Amino acid sequence: MLKMSTISKIYRTDLIETHALRELDLHVEEGEFVSVTGPSGSGKTTFLNIAGLLESPTSGLYELDGQDVSQLNDNQRSRIRNQKVGFIFQSFHLVPYLTVIENVMLPLAIVKAGKKKKRMMAEVALSQVGLSDKAQRLPGQISGGEKERVAIARSIVNEPPVLLADEPTGNLDTQTTREIMELLSQLNKEGMTIIMVTHSPDCAEYAQRVIRVSDGRLLYDN
Repeated sequence: MLKMSTISKIYRTDLIETHALRELDLHVEEGEFVSVTGPSGSGKTTFLNIAGLLESPTSGLYELDGQDVSQLNDNQRSRIRNQKVGFIFQSFHLVPYLTVIENVMLPLAIVKAGKKKKRMMAEVALSQVGLSDKAQRLPGQISGGEKERVAIARSIVNEPPVLLADEPTGNLDTQTTREIMELLSQLNKEGMTIIMVTHSPDCAEYAQRVIRVSDGRLLYDN
């Protein structure tokens, strides 16, 4: 599903070069659940951004679902990202003046389907995360855990094969964290490939593989 070969990422400002990733090699099979751990500044977020086609690598080969996506332009990356990748951000990124179901429908804006069909897709996604009864509420009217569930519903509404999660439980209490991780585990059991960045050893244990990154390099993979 995901194959990275000698991926490097260098950020340049004036005469300063920052090596965020250094010749990283990683293969993720379809249906796997992979946790990515490591200290702050180790390259985890850069890795996730490249995996999610938010950025391009400076060098190396990246194949997503059999397609070379290493050096696509912005429009090409956006099109493939919308078709193949769901992204869960730590800070939810919900639009405060849109209802829950309207937030979930946002990724469908460029999908060629009628409004009725799109609403039905959003209702299915909300049902998957257990929030059918909150569809008409605004983000300010639901809890932090429920906001995370809305973010998950939005990320899976177009049924992408890959789900990327950036510290999905970083702002949640212990009980809510457990509920969100159980939800991600269920999505994985249903066939979704999940790659999750986390600082939490407890959350990492939900994955089949744990990868540790340090100074832009892959330290271990088990």
